[in-house]
Amino acid sequence: MNSEHDNGAVTLVTGGASGIGAATVQRLLDAGHRVTVTGRDQAKLDAFTSQLGAGDRVLAIAADTTDLASIGAAVEATVKTFGRLDHVVANAGFSTHDNLADGDPDHWREMLLVNVLGPAVLVKAALPALTASGGRVVMVGSTAGIKNTPGNMYSVSKSALTSLAENTRVLVTGSGVGVTLVAPGRVDSPFWSSHPTGVVPDGPSMTPGQVAEAVVWALAQPAGVEVNQVVVRPTGQLH
Repeated sequence: MNSEHDNGAVTLVTGGASGIGAATVQRLLDAGHRVTVTGRDQAKLDAFTSQLGAGDRVLAIAADTTDLASIGAAVEATVKTFGRLDHVVANAGFSTHDNLADGDPDHWREMLLVNVLGPAVLVKAALPALTASGGRVVMVGSTAGIKNTPGNMYSVSKSALTSLAENTRVLVTGSGVGVTLVAPGRVDSPFWSSHPTGVVPDGPSMTPGQVAEAVVWALAQPAGVEVNQVVVRPTGQLH
């Protein structure tokens, strides 16, 4: 089993150019990690990583997390560039902000692919490298996956992700790989840009950075310890 060398642990973050993903990348770099950031838009990734000032400690790769060949190539490039892969953060996801009564099934299909199939594909692609390093998987879920919102397909997708995290944990038990679901409540992030109102609903909310702190904390647990589920709500959020 490889150790995390003095030049920093290696972590791959999907959907890492904005919101919780971007905040996680910044905090990982601050903690000494070397980081691969994936997303679908190479220009957006390059613009984001160029302002980090991290030099060759950050690698930006355009990849479709729902496609095994695409995300597999990102994993291979990470190992080739940094020598190993210690952790993955399945962060990519979005909401259609609708429900079973008024939503568009074509939009649900894309959301389910990104929110559920994407993390599963990432695990499949990264598992050999993570097993070699004794690494960790963090899946970014939602309190919507812990307590359902009536008729909401985003809630359905995050409920499935909650199940996927536990399913993955059971699969890798005994391999040295740790699995954590981080389920945040309301976050003031670009997530809401696709909402009909375009703004964060009234009520308490967290910053992406506050959620990122939970992700980095989960990754920083000592060898032999894994925290399997972290639910993080802003103080005052009921559900």
